[in-house]
Amino acid sequence: MLAQSPRGCEQCGCRLSQYNSGTLCSACVRSRTLNQHALSVPERVWRNQEIQQALASWDFGTATRLIRQQGSLRQDDIAHLTGLSQAFLSMLESGHRRLTNIDKIVEFLTGLGVPPELAPLPLPRPLRPSRDLYSGDLDPALPWTASRMVTALGTAVGGSAMDRRRFLAVSGLALTAFVHHWSTAEAEPLVRAAEGSRLTHELLDSLQGTTDNLRSMDASAGSGTLADLGNAHLLLLKRLVEQASYDKDTGQRLAAIIADTAIQTGWFTFDSGDRDRSPTYLFAALRAAKASGDVRLGVGALSYLAIHGYSTGAPRDAVTAARGAREKIKHLGAPALEAMLLTRQARGHAKLGERQEVFTALGQAAELCAQGRTERDPHWLYWINEGEIHGQAGSCYLDLGEPQRAVTSFTHAHDSLNPSDQRTRALFLSRAASALVRQGDAEAGCDTAHRALDLAEQLQSARLNEHVEAMLSDLEAVRDATYAQDLLDRAAAVTGARNRT
Repeated sequence: MLAQSPRGCEQCGCRLSQYNSGTLCSACVRSRTLNQHALSVPERVWRNQEIQQALASWDFGTATRLIRQQGSLRQDDIAHLTGLSQAFLSMLESGHRRLTNIDKIVEFLTGLGVPPELAPLPLPRPLRPSRDLYSGDLDPALPWTASRMVTALGTAVGGSAMDRRRFLAVSGLALTAFVHHWSTAEAEPLVRAAEGSRLTHELLDSLQGTTDNLRSMDASAGSGTLADLGNAHLLLLKRLVEQASYDKDTGQRLAAIIADTAIQTGWFTFDSGDRDRSPTYLFAALRAAKASGDVRLGVGALSYLAIHGYSTGAPRDAVTAARGAREKIKHLGAPALEAMLLTRQARGHAKLGERQEVFTALGQAAELCAQGRTERDPHWLYWINEGEIHGQAGSCYLDLGEPQRAVTSFTHAHDSLNPSDQRTRALFLSRAASALVRQGDAEAGCDTAHRALDLAEQLQSARLNEHVEAMLSDLEAVRDATYAQDLLDRAAAVTGARNRT
């Protein structure tokens, strides 16, 4: 384990966490950054009526100018927050350019932290509502009814490829709207009074136990065929919603099991390589979580949407999802849950190259993790510990082009991870190998890569396989070394055997 001497914040003198790679504690970072106008737009800006009117009419040029003036910001600050160039912003303010691309609009709004209700995003409507599955029915601005929850669930477990593409076309453009309406909408109680079988607590215990068992199998052996098993379990749960009889309390518990299972199945689907389909489960989980009354389940769905974002070239979506989830639980008293969200937010910032935001989020995550779990932290969040925080920090540093810091963090992660979480260990080892090679220690990198392959041979995870391929790509740079060639030959044999099966 690579030791670090205790360091003090250069501004207030307090002891810095070992996770904090900067020279300031997280509180001083937030204070200094806000003073430099780099993190966010002051909340008072959104109370300005002229700004509200400009946003409501999508007059982004006027809105940008007024936001700068009211928030004492520079165009460079707006550019940093939104990802738009300073030159484009100058032309936008002068009226010589317009912001019309919906993806850029979403980045603009989320980067500035515009409250969703000030600039509602229009969702596309189908041309043939009578024949289209959605018929606008999954628009998050519509009431969050039980029937719409079932529709979203049906899209995930039984929809066609075309159904999923249409759903993704809607949800991908409206993540901000989903986050907002999940947070503010009222959900219709899940109740079905009908003749026939009533749901019992014993049956619900068994159904929850199945979901928990699938989760445990995933942690120890990878997703493998779990996506199919999760899908089958969701189909059963969907039939119970439609055919069984239950009161409000039982319906809430059923909705909670559906949300938990949809989250896990979305994750299994993602980990098995079907990234396009994964969000359909997670948006269905958001609706079920709302019906359950358990905000932590909605937060869980958003946390996996954050992973999907930073893993598929949409890191700003990761930041949006994680921030929205954190806002909802800020007074809940669940430090482990918030620490997990901060690591997801940090990964998004790292992909965007936002260094100071990364350090701030990681520092806060470390402080929360050190507080320990409380009774408000959900049972399914068993895997958050020091090792996970260190590993996510290492991944952030690797994305920021700082392999030496990444190696230190991955070393700490290896010493602190839960021994049974083999896939996470393999993921972090593959990234550690890349970091070692990038910092010039090819021999240590190859040794670490062999350890990653030892685990990868025992696991079934398309996501892990992608990380192994990335690791091998880094090792190609030193393939002339004898120890590197041996490793690459072994990797070729392993991947060849997998392709034959």
